[in-house]
Amino acid sequence: MAARIEARLAELGIELPDAPAPVANYMPYVVAGNLVFISGQVTLWNGEINFVGKVGADLSIEQGYDAARMCGLNQIAQVRAACNGDLDRVKKVVRLGAFVNCVADFTDHPKVVNGASDLMIEVFGDAGRCTRTNVGVPSLPLGFAVEIDGVFEIS
Repeated sequence: MAARIEARLAELGIELPDAPAPVANYMPYVVAGNLVFISGQVTLWNGEINFVGKVGADLSIEQGYDAARMCGLNQIAQVRAACNGDLDRVKKVVRLGAFVNCVADFTDHPKVVNGASDLMIEVFGDAGRCTRTNVGVPSLPLGFAVEIDGVFEIS
């Protein structure tokens, strides 16, 4: 079925942002063979900064979850760009690596990063189940609450 993933996004009421442009000297993604390596995505939505601050102080776990989901939407936007607009080429979400800007004693990183993991499963089904790392950090660029990089297998 052509445009299967785009139809799934519409069914879920999910709008993807434009793939964010790099803010420094790096590539937003690199295709190597059948893998797409996506640089860390933050909570930019069509150029607008969202979810700034530390989870556990400035933001709740629920807001952190929403921030991770937005990072996931940017991941999907980047992989769509890497696939020339054809998300049906995504065979598997291989890995997500997440960084949570949080207070020193914060221990609920997995609950935050589930925002991105849950999204991948919603959109790609079983192909969205992936390996994952989630780490708490004392700061992120521009004060973003979450940053997530990813690896996708494509056809």
